[in-house]
Amino acid sequence: MVYSLSAATLTVAAPLACDTSSAQGSEPRRASSDTVVTGSDEEMLVLEVTHANRIVVRLPRVEVGQGITTAVAMMIAEELDARLADVDIPLADARTKGNQYTGGSNSVVSLYGPARRLAATARARLVTAAARRWHLPAWSLRTGNTMVIAPDGRTATFGSLSASAARIRRTSVPAKPKRPSEHKVIGRPTSRIDARDIVTGKAKYTGDLSVAGAKPTVVARPPTLGGRLVSVDDRAARALPGVHAVVKVPGGVAVVAESFHHAFQARDALKIKWAPGPLAALSDAQIRSRLKAAVPHLGSPPRGSTQVEAEFEFAFVSHAPMEVLTAIADVRAHKAEIWFSSQTPTDARDSIASATGLPASAVTVHVLRGGGSFGRRLNFDAAIEAALISKAAKRPVKLMWSRNDDTRHGRMRPATHHRFRASHADGRVVAFSHAMAGVGESSGKKKTAKQAAFVRPGPVRVAGPLPSDSGLYNFGRLSGDAGGIELAIPLGAWRSVDSGMVRTAEEIVVDEIARSLGKDPVAFRRTTLRGKAVKAVLDKVAAAGSWGRVMPDGHGQGVAVHEEYGSCVACLAEIDATDPKHPRVTKVVMAADVGTAVNPRGLEAQLMGTAVDGISTVLRAGLHIDRGAVREGSFADFQWARQRHAPLHFEAHIMPSTREPGGAGELGVPAASGAVANAYARATGTKPRRFPLNF
Repeated sequence: MVYSLSAATLTVAAPLACDTSSAQGSEPRRASSDTVVTGSDEEMLVLEVTHANRIVVRLPRVEVGQGITTAVAMMIAEELDARLADVDIPLADARTKGNQYTGGSNSVVSLYGPARRLAATARARLVTAAARRWHLPAWSLRTGNTMVIAPDGRTATFGSLSASAARIRRTSVPAKPKRPSEHKVIGRPTSRIDARDIVTGKAKYTGDLSVAGAKPTVVARPPTLGGRLVSVDDRAARALPGVHAVVKVPGGVAVVAESFHHAFQARDALKIKWAPGPLAALSDAQIRSRLKAAVPHLGSPPRGSTQVEAEFEFAFVSHAPMEVLTAIADVRAHKAEIWFSSQTPTDARDSIASATGLPASAVTVHVLRGGGSFGRRLNFDAAIEAALISKAAKRPVKLMWSRNDDTRHGRMRPATHHRFRASHADGRVVAFSHAMAGVGESSGKKKTAKQAAFVRPGPVRVAGPLPSDSGLYNFGRLSGDAGGIELAIPLGAWRSVDSGMVRTAEEIVVDEIARSLGKDPVAFRRTTLRGKAVKAVLDKVAAAGSWGRVMPDGHGQGVAVHEEYGSCVACLAEIDATDPKHPRVTKVVMAADVGTAVNPRGLEAQLMGTAVDGISTVLRAGLHIDRGAVREGSFADFQWARQRHAPLHFEAHIMPSTREPGGAGELGVPAASGAVANAYARATGTKPRRFPLNF
């Protein structure tokens, strides 16, 4: 039984236990004449009940560790009264239409209504089918454990009812989602449905796939960003055992071999002459100087006011997902098939088609789970490159970007420079100004169609709009402006995008305003924040984290808040900075109000991850540009927080709510970053201005 629901249409199809995905995934496959009516909505969800009593919903989002498959399974199980263990959430292939974008903390927000309506409709049809089979009034029946149950104890599994339910046009019971007070699954802390598969190795990532004929492939890349291939002598590489092909691509020279060991050996045997990239004369100091000069000037402050002024620098940051970028491509003369993890599969399919010269209808993109992303898989550099290599080599390939490849040639968070001025008079802030400049990705010289597709930029703005414009605080007259510089650097949206830098800097300034006014940072925020919800999460972390307790010398507490995506969060961090060059965050307490938290345990994990992000980008992790090249190449020198840097104590408090869900995945980064920076400032008596601090 297949349903696809929108405001006005409903699709019901059979038979069951069939693969409902089509090559393009544009609509459920009609497997028999049992289709009653067709229709779709923006999400185009498909629910299937198999003869084996499995509930299958093909998800138009990608699972990259954020737990969206578990959240959607909980929504479906809730409305169907099915066992969570009976619900499967495979990922949908790229489709020709509909929303398949995973990002912006919008997955639960956008799926919450459609998924529950989908399952509620399915439940109503199943109950109606059972009522007709047993000649009982539908209202007398109930559902539970993936079954319909009669008053006399008779049961029928959903799978046994699905064929007849597929033929029902009008249900005998309402097809409405439950009220929040009726929820038994939604809102209950739940372990991930794929946890066992992940830890036992059953879960498959792109690198685990064995596609017929696809051979391991790596690429030799230039030493500088945007470096150009001048010449290559591949005779020694081709003579090595296990080498199948050596081909040129826009990003360098690719080697296709029998194993990755053979491929790396042959890559290193290539004799390549490179021309330096366009930034070969540029390093960090010049970039920082240009950014500072590009920050718009602040206007005149109000007369008679006292000023709190600050400037901040944020470095480039790699996404550094634990699973390196991998893509399998099989490009033939008239069609192409690609396997990889993508947050934007529809855009990826269109770009792959453009790069290979095929119509989009001839390109099939299979979406796989990803081992982390943080915005990196919004772009599909590796997939386009794999397609170009497959086409040139005339065979399927399994391309892997090494850690070094992605750190030195992949997407990165732009560097930014911020300038603030807060004006206060008579104990209150009367004006707040924030100007910034960020690095934008320049288009450079004119590119061929293949090159343009390969370096397609992600959704990264040079700057703005500024979150301070939203009026989180009652700071009187707000003003903001943004500038930027363009450089030939591959950029990509990094978790929390602008807010991870903008709000972090603003929260440091809020602490410095409080200090200038002689007020406690928490007390000052309580009297200045506009919203009740954000005040509540601040109060929660202050109480749970024992704000204001006496700390040893060299130790300090810091707080910060953030509001975005229809949600709000507060963070309290404690730090041991007795060695200022090697500080250790010892405790993190976070509180979040995201409306209905479908899976509080998953939300707690998300918040824990944002705390580690804050610790990393404030204290340790960034990228240096050194004469046109990225200096860092792996986790050995891109110093993301390790286990020994994680807080000794972490706790998350989820505020109760019955309103619709807000976003959560990116929410905690700015608050965690701001809290860590403020804790360091209080512990050391300094004013941190450049992040990460070890730069």
